[in-house]
Amino acid sequence: MTITAGTFTGDSRHAGAAPAVSFANVNKSFGAVRAVADLDLRLYPGETVALLGPNGAGKSTTLDLLLGLSRPDSGTVELFGATPQCALEKGLVGAMLQSGGLMEEVKVRELVRLACDLHPRAYPVDRVMEQAGITEIADRMVNKLSGGQEQRVRFALATAGANDLIVLDEPTTGMDVTSRQTFWGAMRRQADEGRAVLFATHYLEEADAIADRVIVLHRGRILADGSAAEIKAKAGARRVVFDLDGEIPEAALRTLPHLAGLEVSGRTVRIQSHDADATVHALYGLGLYPRNLEVAGLGLEQAFIAITDAATAGEAVSA
Repeated sequence: MTITAGTFTGDSRHAGAAPAVSFANVNKSFGAVRAVADLDLRLYPGETVALLGPNGAGKSTTLDLLLGLSRPDSGTVELFGATPQCALEKGLVGAMLQSGGLMEEVKVRELVRLACDLHPRAYPVDRVMEQAGITEIADRMVNKLSGGQEQRVRFALATAGANDLIVLDEPTTGMDVTSRQTFWGAMRRQADEGRAVLFATHYLEEADAIADRVIVLHRGRILADGSAAEIKAKAGARRVVFDLDGEIPEAALRTLPHLAGLEVSGRTVRIQSHDADATVHALYGLGLYPRNLEVAGLGLEQAFIAITDAATAGEAVSA
């Protein structure tokens, strides 16, 4: 399986448009650990972009560089043609980060009002709170909020004014299903109004459903960059699921041709195959009679695992 970086054709889709975010040959190391390596990346207004990667992939470092919380060792980072610090001072960027706490001994409305007062292009407080779904907790003390409510307050602070770029780090952690749907509806409206939205998430189903574009990072490098459908297609495998009666002959199943992955759960067998037709043909050749047979493309989660596993295996071979 070959996964190549730079598969996204966003530059051609945005011909003539200036990027909201531009990384040019950016590198960042912490001691012997290279967190970001030769990163070239552009994001455009109106895009909703998901940033995916396993722990240690460089997602947080990339966001820190973008927001000016860290400086690159080499290369340049620009937001709207200027430095991150300049863009932030002009109120062009709103951020919702995992790190950092909220002021506690204040009411929710007071905290949101402060954010609006400080924003160069502020929205009315009531509008911000309604959009974030926190109107009903306006008079509650911040230190009495649940985890999901705290996330909605962070969202309100990140969208207190007319930002042109919104950066979100694991934004829906702790939210219930209804709150997550409301949140992503608000984010889609932000993109429809021409803002760029960049979010890092471990909820791959959110990336699949929400993002126009998915970027997969691994050890500081871009492994894949494209729509969710393009990422799935480039994983180069399909999913075969079926049930078997009696004892599952796992050892025999592992001899099937073009096998990329095997999982047995009770009587259900899940296979990833680089040639599903040949694998299913060989399955019958083993004298097995699969029931409820399904063959489909990989979901984004399976594609993500396949991409990162292939990169790790390639590094082990070259080491």
